[in-house]
Amino acid sequence: MQPPEHPSGSPLEPSSGNFFRHDGPAGTVVFLVALPLCLGIALASGAPLFSGIIAGVIGGIVISALSGSQISVSGPAAGLTVIVAAAIASLGSFQTFLAAVVLAGVFQIVMGVLRTGRIADYVPNCVIKGMLAGIGLVIILKQIPHAFGRDTDYEGDFAFLSQGGNNTITDILASIASFSPGAVLVAGLSLALLLFWDGIVAKRSKMLRLIPGPILVVLLGIGLNQFLAVSAPSLYIREPEHLVSLPVPSSLSEFLAQFTHPTVSAFANPLVWKVAFTLAIVASLESLLALEASDRLDPYRRISPPNRELMAQGVGNILSGLIGGLPVTSVVIRTSANVFAGARTWMSSFIHGVLLFSATLLIPALLNLTPLACLAVILIVVGYKLTSLGLYRSMYARGPGQFIPFIVTVLAIIFTDLLVGVTVGLIAGLFFVIRANHHSALTVVSLDNHYLLRFNKDASFVNKNELRSKLRAIPAGSHVIIDGSRALYVDHDIFEVVEDFQKLAPYKKISVEFKRFESTSELVRA
Repeated sequence: MQPPEHPSGSPLEPSSGNFFRHDGPAGTVVFLVALPLCLGIALASGAPLFSGIIAGVIGGIVISALSGSQISVSGPAAGLTVIVAAAIASLGSFQTFLAAVVLAGVFQIVMGVLRTGRIADYVPNCVIKGMLAGIGLVIILKQIPHAFGRDTDYEGDFAFLSQGGNNTITDILASIASFSPGAVLVAGLSLALLLFWDGIVAKRSKMLRLIPGPILVVLLGIGLNQFLAVSAPSLYIREPEHLVSLPVPSSLSEFLAQFTHPTVSAFANPLVWKVAFTLAIVASLESLLALEASDRLDPYRRISPPNRELMAQGVGNILSGLIGGLPVTSVVIRTSANVFAGARTWMSSFIHGVLLFSATLLIPALLNLTPLACLAVILIVVGYKLTSLGLYRSMYARGPGQFIPFIVTVLAIIFTDLLVGVTVGLIAGLFFVIRANHHSALTVVSLDNHYLLRFNKDASFVNKNELRSKLRAIPAGSHVIIDGSRALYVDHDIFEVVEDFQKLAPYKKISVEFKRFESTSELVRA
């Protein structure tokens, strides 16, 4: 993705020009994407639906202002649903669980102060790219059933195994076999409008470019469905499970009653502290990975401070827990939607949080007219941009050492989840790092019975087996020079292998000479 052209002024700072041209429209798009995800994740977690909205609002309004990232978007994460659901069940009440959310935020602030945020720097770029491509494929696969009108799984479910023993593939087949004609019509026209608007209209008119295609898709979905209610009732999408389902309070006091607070006595419960620590670790890992991914997506290639991100997430989780919200993390899906909608600064995420709060307070009934089929189309297009064919071709061209960890990460994320997929990708990447070091750390050249064993670079325990093999292959009666001048660091295990060889060398009438190969041993001297 090429960086967009800089407008006059500062394109990298919040400004009125950026707000009206980029951040405002982008924040609106993220709001439309985040709304059903917040509700779906709360539903899957066994928590009140409004708790998902609270987490989205906190992620948008609070964390965006505190985080150093300009484009990352935070909110409730699908990856925490299993942990949250199990924690609520084990703790006995949602109010007790909120105490764990508050404590998790405190732990995250401590982690940020201790500067543990650099852990994501050790994830190879091929794994990060695999994570983005894998998430893109998962988005597409999981949104296809919603586009066909099958909404048995909650919006925001990204696990391969679904409810009732189904999986992602069987859900797609079932949605095709029992599609809803009205949902297919809404999804088809929405996709056509989105592709036409972004691919043709927005490119030809600077004025129309200010109107994001996803907003038009939502308006089309609402308008078309209401038209079908009058002109073709058989196609009308009327079932609540196929529409956005916001709580609709009848008064301000009823709206405020949806905010809950943690039980004070729960802070003395050891199980609450255990849950809080688990939440802090998992949420921090997801946030750091999402932050690394957002920096890869940022067209300006800005680098976000990870320790500041941890502290911002910690503050967000403290506030979310205090007023009845789910745990918050940085989320790749919403961040991707933010980037592809043209966001420039953190104001887009802030606007999405403001819109979430305002819409749930002022127009929940209107938003409940939105078909999930048109929102699925928006996410499918976002997913395609994350996992384009060009990305796979470019990674393949870089060779097995880059492509295999990349594709392993993609497949692992599809069939497991984000953290497991990244872990599997890291293991694959580590294998190729070890393999590369194994084959290039040492060279042996010979002339008659004179041998030169040279360390080409730093040597660690992974090179121990190769070193043993090369030393054992040296014939009796030889003279060996071991040259460590190119290695700045040699692991103790390597010195022990050399020492063992030196002890046995006299029995094979081998003489050993060292060149800049230093050790604390009595045997090996430079």
